[in-house]
Amino acid sequence: MSRLDLARQTQIISGLVEGNSICAMERMTDTHRDTIMRLALRVGEGCTRIMDEDMRDLTGTKWQVDEIWAYVGKKQRQVKPTDDPRKVGDFWTFVALEAETKLVPCFRIGKRNATTAHNFLGDLNSRLANRVQLSTDAFNAYKQAVAHEFGGDVDYGQIVKVYEASPSSAGRYSPPRVVSARRSVVSGNPNEADISTSLVERQNLTMRMSMRRFTRLTNGFSKKVEGLKAAVGLHFAHYNYCRIHKTLRVTPAMAAGVTDRVWSVAELVERTAWTGSPRQGAGGKWHYD
Repeated sequence: MSRLDLARQTQIISGLVEGNSICAMERMTDTHRDTIMRLALRVGEGCTRIMDEDMRDLTGTKWQVDEIWAYVGKKQRQVKPTDDPRKVGDFWTFVALEAETKLVPCFRIGKRNATTAHNFLGDLNSRLANRVQLSTDAFNAYKQAVAHEFGGDVDYGQIVKVYEASPSSAGRYSPPRVVSARRSVVSGNPNEADISTSLVERQNLTMRMSMRRFTRLTNGFSKKVEGLKAAVGLHFAHYNYCRIHKTLRVTPAMAAGVTDRVWSVAELVERTAWTGSPRQGAGGKWHYD
């Protein structure tokens, strides 16, 4: 009995990073969903380790930070007092993007609070080789977190947006419209023209298009926090190492000097090779124990 070969693993991972659901990949590849989930978890965790090792001593100078919402198990309004808030409810993915290279070296998944903001910005700062300009939105936790994690060694500004009040007749899913936005210098000497979060916000759209569990108004969601973390790790490793950015004509990792070539999806899979014994279940579909 042969194990799931590299070509099949690559086919599955390639489908997942292009926004296909686990159920869709089960139908497309005739591979059991449990096998697909184990493969995605193993490769995703491995991708996070690869980035953690590679994304060090970064010299990019213009960093944008934002956070994007998803949920695990159930939406926050459905969470009961008996549920463990560390395992279910709303979760936010904090993302850092370098404006010139489009590199995303790290992310942090947790609740939208000061603890997650501090941990995320501390991680980002540990990867930098020089003083940078940092831009965020006006989330309250950022000012204290930046001051604590960077000290005075940062040029920091915020984009402060004002939204119109949503009229009662507005469509249920219509997002509020931004009526004004201003740049605010918080510390250091940032170039006000470069205070922006537009690029990292565009990355949020890429995440929603590339990961089924982030797509709004669908039945796609994460059942476990570990699955969410693995999916995001896989997405950003593929984004950094495998996808050529149209405006750069190289991958973000190449633009940032992290690597000198485009990686294939097969290489990502090979570098996170799993172990386990296969078995063949009902209908001839392969499983891993």
